[in-house]
Amino acid sequence: MATSKQRPTNELGEYLRARRAAVDPETVGLPRGRRRVPGLRREEVAILAGVSVDYYTRLEQGREKHPSLQLINALSRVLELSTDEQLHVYRLAGLDLPHGARTGNSASAPYLNDLMDRWPMNPAFIYDDTQEILATNALGRALHSPFKRADNFARMVFLDPVGLSFFVEWERVANDTVGALRQAWGKITSRHRVETIVSELRSESSDFLQMWETHAVIGKNHQRKSIDHPAVGRLTLDYLTFAIPDAHDHHLLICDAPAGSPSERILELLGSLTA
Repeated sequence: MATSKQRPTNELGEYLRARRAAVDPETVGLPRGRRRVPGLRREEVAILAGVSVDYYTRLEQGREKHPSLQLINALSRVLELSTDEQLHVYRLAGLDLPHGARTGNSASAPYLNDLMDRWPMNPAFIYDDTQEILATNALGRALHSPFKRADNFARMVFLDPVGLSFFVEWERVANDTVGALRQAWGKITSRHRVETIVSELRSESSDFLQMWETHAVIGKNHQRKSIDHPAVGRLTLDYLTFAIPDAHDHHLLICDAPAGSPSERILELLGSLTA
């Protein structure tokens, strides 16, 4: 007798059936008529999505495991999926979001800008998968003031001469940066944009080229970095990175110094110089 642990799962098929049942036929131009089940019939979903009834049936039954991006897009339209529901169905299908279907952008979370501005003791940044800095607070701008262009973490590390002296453990920071770009490069939604910055760095930095060829993948969650700021001296900060739920490829970075530490006092000094 099969147990629940032994029974194969078909989460995508079950989700498609549930969403099919929730669609009002009249909203997609079909007569309501007499229906034995609520929502759309399999045949109707298949026709509206431009796929054979047999293929769609196999998809719902879990006998087809690899739907294409184009089909998932079509089904999302037919089943009237919201942005969050569309993201969910991509994940169930084992797919990444295609370009243009991201769940938001920096303007979708203006509350983050206001929130960052209320952190007088924490440099904070919003950046995307290409390491482009999209927003920062006053202390964040002060922290990166030695750089000529403080607009992209990867360029700052590899192309700005200040980077070598600013980051005390430059090689480790550089490897982490390359690993984060490599991880983002693996995402369908980000690859074409990541390739642009990677191409620039490969052509202008032999160090980046060597590190890129190692294919190392490194996620950014919690890291500790020592930096040498020409205005206030050396300090050590915890770099804490968080995904932004309503912006699929954007991240929030918060820098923090232990309470009562010399680094906290240096941050306070840096803030006072900025003010």
